[in-house]
Amino acid sequence: MNIKDLSISETLSNAKKLLDEEKNISPALRAMFELLLTIVTLFAGRLSLTSRNSSKPPSSDPNRQKEKNGKGKNKPGGQPGRQGVTLEPVKTPDKVVPIIIDRSLLPKGKYLEIGFEARQVVDLKISRIVTEYRAQILEDALGKQHVAPFPEGITRPIQYGQSIKAHSVYLSLFQLIPYERVADYFCNEIKIPISVGSLFNFNQEAYDRLEEFEILVKEKLIASALLHVDETGINVNGDRIWLHTACNELWTHFFPHENRGNEATDAIGILPSFKGRLVHDHWKPYFVYQCLHVLCNAHHVRELQWVIDNHSYAWPKKMQDLLIETNEAVKNSGVDKLESEAAQAIRLKYREILVQGKLEMPAVPEGPTFVISKDGIAKKKRGKKKKSKEANLLERLSNYENEVLRFMEETIVPFTNNRGENDLRMTKVQQKISGCFRSMEGAKIFCRVRSYLLTSQKHGVPPTEALKILFDGKLPEVFYTERGI
Repeated sequence: MNIKDLSISETLSNAKKLLDEEKNISPALRAMFELLLTIVTLFAGRLSLTSRNSSKPPSSDPNRQKEKNGKGKNKPGGQPGRQGVTLEPVKTPDKVVPIIIDRSLLPKGKYLEIGFEARQVVDLKISRIVTEYRAQILEDALGKQHVAPFPEGITRPIQYGQSIKAHSVYLSLFQLIPYERVADYFCNEIKIPISVGSLFNFNQEAYDRLEEFEILVKEKLIASALLHVDETGINVNGDRIWLHTACNELWTHFFPHENRGNEATDAIGILPSFKGRLVHDHWKPYFVYQCLHVLCNAHHVRELQWVIDNHSYAWPKKMQDLLIETNEAVKNSGVDKLESEAAQAIRLKYREILVQGKLEMPAVPEGPTFVISKDGIAKKKRGKKKKSKEANLLERLSNYENEVLRFMEETIVPFTNNRGENDLRMTKVQQKISGCFRSMEGAKIFCRVRSYLLTSQKHGVPPTEALKILFDGKLPEVFYTERGI
């Protein structure tokens, strides 16, 4: 076979094999060649990563192949059966402008008014509203004054109202608009001068008011049957920390921590007490918790695609097809799971593919690996040789069969960890807009308020309404109903 027909991985594999077979190379020269092969392998692996075969986001993969949408059979516009949003006239308009006919322009004669033709224009007016509370003062015969009590929360000669606070937090922590732009919006568009410091204080007040929610959301997640967990790196004043999420269909919890592993998840306090099904991306620290684990198959499909792109093995394509076809079968089952016989048949195919993979994959070369010490002497490296990416994937699929295939036998178990990743997605948008959090305090405020707003949305409460309820000193009632349990 011509060397041009070989993939990069096959060329590297042949080079390693030749190096292992060569017995007349000095230890120092062998160590140098092994180091060079390691570097080339590392860069080759990175260059071959795309958004199709790894967790690399599409935004960082500008040269990706984009699938063209084929020309559909449907005509342009709304399709039959679609429930659209139509602007409908209202029965009680806020303002009525009568339009009178100029009779001088009409032919001479008598005319009788019989009605009118109406057309409505829906528009928006943003303006400030200043409410002045005037507490009555009474003075008795002895000169003692009695002042009527102001409503709760009215404590200063002039202050910002709850609607302004709710609107500010909505723009800042839900729409992710930076403080300076929010301040500019209030000043120039609504004629309300608000400093950046005041905007931060509004967010801080929302955070403080959500202390009860913080306790509630953890209780709900611990008691749930299914939980999605994930983590992502964020920037706090130039330092990398980790934002952890635990969520399900109704509840979302975010928390920032300096660590990524169990020190963080233990401190958060959800996973140590959770006993349901835990969906994650095979991050090893999750496995210390005593619950049933579920692995994200979207990751497996992408990793298998990487092996397909870089090797000529047959097993990755067969495994990828099996997982995708099994997911389709579950969707089409009508009960979100497969019958025991069908599930057992898939397990047998799954194991056959793993056996084929072990036969196709080259064995890890035996013998010593040399490294060059600080003094320039080649020494044998202790421990086992590092396995390839594809070998690790095959081993994971073999060792975690139940965790990979649990989605086909339990109705509540999903095929992917998309729920956790979707909840985290907007935090990455925040980082792109603002660059970083200025302090850990700011990161905690963002996480708690964002948790509340996402949870409110999942319960059918719009973010602006949820914030108004919060600044009125309450939480949405739906949080405490049977559906919210």
